[in-house]
Amino acid sequence: MSTNAAAPSFSLLVVDDEPDLRTLYELTLLREGYELETAGSVSDALARLQRRSYSAVITDMRLPDGSGLDLLNWLEQQGRREKALVITAFGSAENAVEALKAGAYDYLTKPVDLRQFRLVVASALGRLPPTQPSVVPAQLPAEGVEKPAAKPAAAPRPVPSPAQAPTPSPVAAPAAPVGALSRLAGGSAAMQQVRSLIEKVARSMAPVLLQGESGTGKELVARAIHDSSARARQRFVAVNCGAIPEQLLEAEFFGYRKGAFTGANEDREGFFQAADGGTLFLDEIGDLPLAMQSKLLRAIQERSVRPVGAVVEAPVNVRVLSATHKDLGAEVAANRFRQDLFYRLNVIQIRVPPLRERIEDVPLISEHVLERIARDAGVSPAPRLTAAAQSQLARYAFPGNVRELENLLHRALALSGGELIDADDLGLPESLLDDSQLGALDPLDEARSRAAAPALDADKAGAELPQDLALYLDEVERSILLRALERHRFNRTAAGASLGLSLRQMRYRMARLAISAGEGGAGES
Repeated sequence: MSTNAAAPSFSLLVVDDEPDLRTLYELTLLREGYELETAGSVSDALARLQRRSYSAVITDMRLPDGSGLDLLNWLEQQGRREKALVITAFGSAENAVEALKAGAYDYLTKPVDLRQFRLVVASALGRLPPTQPSVVPAQLPAEGVEKPAAKPAAAPRPVPSPAQAPTPSPVAAPAAPVGALSRLAGGSAAMQQVRSLIEKVARSMAPVLLQGESGTGKELVARAIHDSSARARQRFVAVNCGAIPEQLLEAEFFGYRKGAFTGANEDREGFFQAADGGTLFLDEIGDLPLAMQSKLLRAIQERSVRPVGAVVEAPVNVRVLSATHKDLGAEVAANRFRQDLFYRLNVIQIRVPPLRERIEDVPLISEHVLERIARDAGVSPAPRLTAAAQSQLARYAFPGNVRELENLLHRALALSGGELIDADDLGLPESLLDDSQLGALDPLDEARSRAAAPALDADKAGAELPQDLALYLDEVERSILLRALERHRFNRTAAGASLGLSLRQMRYRMARLAISAGEGGAGES
């Protein structure tokens, strides 16, 4: 449907060496109210781009003097803001993936479906009609915490059988009042890398696979990608693939038509239709059976779905994000996951680190979680962790990751009954604690404390105190680390061991204090 009546001014550059196709694209886009220019080669397109800017560039992959990737690389190098759409030959999945990795917003395959063509262009320019979020609110997960096994449907389900009608009721979480990206607590290098990837992948339609252990916060990362994208005002539909009975999967994902089976008394939309214009998050994608994987692959490739009982497919405009705690590469090798679907989903991978690899983030995450718990319980002020409690948390490996930390803090708040939560309130047996897991609190902190003693003794003698205690202690710690590294020829593993630190802890402290590890050293081993 044409939208030129209400269209703002958008300028497009279409690059294709076939005059007939250029004319077809031109007529299609002019009806939508766009300002349009065309080019037949890379050199012609670059000449036009150097003269002016456009809202978007639509380019064929194969051109007489180069490739559409040449244009993508030029746009990236120049820091241009044009959205790029690439048209590839049918079945050239490798080209499509390469284009997305090179920064393309989206791609189309030949022969181009004009309805899909208009939809993708509108999506790139943010011209999709607003979608009202579901009125069913969803409890937002705590900072860095995934919601525990959320049901994909709000209504209770009957015991599945071939004669029963599935009752899909997709729940689209409303937009968070505070962006999910800002709720990813932690300043560790691992989390900074995750945030950087989120901001980068949010600019395109490229499928993203989130890899990480249970409880690491994969859904929160997916929400952050959605919140940071042009689809932020549209629906975010989260689906736990492992929570849906196999007999109901097709109807849940694609919907069904009235009379499709016994008990289908009305038309119902599925998850894809509910997420139309927005983002569909498929959690625990590795739990899908092979038969459903095949149907999901077709829906992603064709950008259309056929409800159960329908005779025609309906187009959908959905960005697919997926997550798993499994090694999908190993699942493919074991013939439990389709290789072609894995290839489609794994265009960009983000690894969400377990909490034990970013133990230095525990104090900040704990503070955020306690503030939220206290707010929900009407408790003010929010309780705080004592130094002993923080030290104990720093020695725990958290097999359940951030979700386990949240549950532990829930229990501790209830047991403490005061403004402080002590180590005894946490209820962690000493046998579960491991000194090798120390992060922000470890033997070097004891060295820092000892280093402060001379300053205190000097104060007793009337000497001047350091004007910046934190800087003074950092200099002491830096000196100790450098001495240990020099003694062990800059072997970080050996130097760390001599100070009671793990390699990870050494890396963290060296990065914080700007200590180079390459000064003639032997590296990590």
